Amino acid sequence: MVECSSFDLTGKVAVVTGASRGIGRTLALGLAHAGADVVVSGRTVPELESLANEIRAMGRKALAQPGDVSRLSDIQELADATMGEFGRVDILVNNAGIMIDESSFDVTEEHWDRVMNTNLKGLFFCCQIIGRLMVSQKKGKIINMSSTFGLVGFRNRAAYAASKGGVTNLTRALAIEWGPYNVNVNAIAPTATRTSVNEQQFADPKWRAHVLSLIPVGRFGQPKDLVGAVVYLAGNASDMVTGVTLPVDGGWTAW
Repeated sequence: MVECSSFDLTGKVAVVTGASRGIGRTLALGLAHAGADVVVSGRTVPELESLANEIRAMGRKALAQPGDVSRLSDIQELADATMGEFGRVDILVNNAGIMIDESSFDVTEEHWDRVMNTNLKGLFFCCQIIGRLMVSQKKGKIINMSSTFGLVGFRNRAAYAASKGGVTNLTRALAIEWGPYNVNVNAIAPTATRTSVNEQQFADPKWRAHVLSLIPVGRFGQPKDLVGAVVYLAGNASDMVTGVTLPVDGGWTAW
């Protein structure tokens, strides 16, 4: 029988990238609500500090560690700071990501590299650097941020869809490799999720109507919709789950 304690993260240390705002901020708060102490990383220092203070006000420990996952030195500093503060890392949420909305004919090498360096390269090296620590502990949960567009195609998302498709299959590859060390690697695939970051996109009524027609539950995602999936994949309830990409998409990929 699954007990409520299987979803309790008390005593766990979680690292969340891209935590300054939007989905990452909500996930960091959700992990703290479930009991975890949280290291929040991102590129906007005032927002990180504000988030860390909010987590501390909940009675949890928090560390704000600025950084850009497209720079490997920043990832190493994140790992070092986490170990220096807490001495372990139990959960990694690879949330940092960018998306450029443009026709495939308009994608430049610069844009392609920007998307890949953050969404796939940066995510991989976060997995590698922090995964080493988890392997040495013989325990860890890694949760990667894929996307509906890592499972299905969509116009004007060539680089983004390629990067998220890479995340989906990278998750499988790492799950196979690190499973013997009791390190679970999974991903979640959100649908179109409304945040302050993408308000311009949601301001287009034609885009909204088209996307909404593809979501059977009849509404867009909200960051809070992802918290349950992340807490589940971070806790003991999912110990036998690895290599999975869990769509949190309102049924989009059921078509």
